[in-house]
Amino acid sequence: MKFVATPLIPALVLSLLGAGADARSQQPPGVREVNGASELLMRGKPFLALAGELGNSSAGTAAQADTILPRLAQMHFNTVLMPVAWAQVEPEEGRFDFSILDHWIDVARQQHLHLILLWFGSWKNAFSEYAPGWVLGDIRRFPRALSTDGLPLAILSPLGEETARCDSRAFAALMAHVRDRDEREQTVLMVQVENEVGYLGLGGRDRSIQADRLFESPVPTRLIAYLQGHRDQLSPELAARFKPSARTWKEMFGDYADEVFMAWHYGLFVSQVVEAGKAAYALPMYMNAQLPAPFERAGEYPSGGPYPRDQAVYRAAAPAIDFYAPDIYWPDFAQWVDRYRLIGNPVFVAEARPDVASWNALYTFGEARGFGFSPFGVDSLPVQTEHPQSGPSIGDVYDALDALKDTVLQAQQRRQIAALMLQASSPRPSQTIALGGYLFHAALSRAWPSGAPPTSGGGMMVIEERPNDFLIVGGGLTVTFLRDPDVDNRIAGIAEAEQIIRTGSGWATERVLNGDQTDQGRALLMDAHQLQIYRVRLYTYARRP
Repeated sequence: MKFVATPLIPALVLSLLGAGADARSQQPPGVREVNGASELLMRGKPFLALAGELGNSSAGTAAQADTILPRLAQMHFNTVLMPVAWAQVEPEEGRFDFSILDHWIDVARQQHLHLILLWFGSWKNAFSEYAPGWVLGDIRRFPRALSTDGLPLAILSPLGEETARCDSRAFAALMAHVRDRDEREQTVLMVQVENEVGYLGLGGRDRSIQADRLFESPVPTRLIAYLQGHRDQLSPELAARFKPSARTWKEMFGDYADEVFMAWHYGLFVSQVVEAGKAAYALPMYMNAQLPAPFERAGEYPSGGPYPRDQAVYRAAAPAIDFYAPDIYWPDFAQWVDRYRLIGNPVFVAEARPDVASWNALYTFGEARGFGFSPFGVDSLPVQTEHPQSGPSIGDVYDALDALKDTVLQAQQRRQIAALMLQASSPRPSQTIALGGYLFHAALSRAWPSGAPPTSGGGMMVIEERPNDFLIVGGGLTVTFLRDPDVDNRIAGIAEAEQIIRTGSGWATERVLNGDQTDQGRALLMDAHQLQIYRVRLYTYARRP
């Protein structure tokens, strides 16, 4: 039977395609991993969150949005992390006021920005100063964690049933309001639930009567069963101490018991809040962590926070949480990113130091193939009109990444992207990454004529466009190109090198690089202080004719 096309068929196909596109446009934001790349989905399509977090006191009024958000849009941010305080939205019990948030959402839309809400509910940096006064003033109804000398701390206890109920109720009201106001526009992409939870104080654990009683009681069978069923996923610290045949927390976890106990109860509390929020509007919801400094003990950093070593405890207590994200202020940035990534978390750096953000952002999107990066306190950053001698700003990096976003997203999925960063103070003078059959060996550039390295270090992201052709985004480095000996024994050279710039929907060549700019064809000499985009074509030849 011969198939005969009719006008109905293309009309039907177009109708179905339109219906599919409309369905995708109505999908709420989501988070997933594809081929090892982390993706934040907006309307069913991957979105690169070029983000920044506001200072803690920068979103308390509506008027602040009018000045802060236009500046951040001018600086090439596309996403802003903003605090929403429990005290702000429920100043009196049962009376909710979302007028400030509504104005921020309106201004964000005008500036083509997206928002990630930071729910400062029962805890912010372990303390509870963002909870309403009617909560903080009633320690019988809303108990505090107690110190080792029995005094109440400025920290709400995660064991408080009324605290969890009221926090959950307020958060659910917030999410219902966001759904009603924003579900179609999707200005709000995600929500961070609480902030850097954990117990701060000597001993690393709540010492209230209720906490002591629970600590001496048998460990919940739900936690034991989860840890036994996921032994291959336990951190080395947890696996070394876990004794499933024991009874109490101390017997089962030894010197790690205080922290595991607090992690379990913080997880149970936050899970209750998340479940209530998702029932109203199921946006992606995550937790962040204040990472321990070297040699700190539990209680000197927030004990029981969602650290990589306690991830199994949180996943047992709080399956509703979508992922966990680090706040990285310490020098070992790459190690912390990788530690969260390797235990199954999509890569999103929730907070980071702004002074070294440029190179860390390239690492996050390139080497770690993450979907978002967020330096802290971005509302205090100056709007730069010229490149400073200290190096490129995060706005410069975001400008380049915005121009390359489609290419970056495709390269992340195809594993055709890599990145590195070098600090001027690092004892390691160079690094090498492998991509597309080549080794890219980078060392810090030397500023002519002084010969000094750039003060902010250097970094680069490398994208393989096609065999032998690469885009390189970065600065502050001298890059030499070698053939990967695992591929063959040939020698690599530079066939062409250009400095390029985005022009509308295409690219233009700013400079053809040769001579001194490629060390007579032997290396790419990046600008010591400015971020640039380069296109480099390599070739290989035999070691012997």
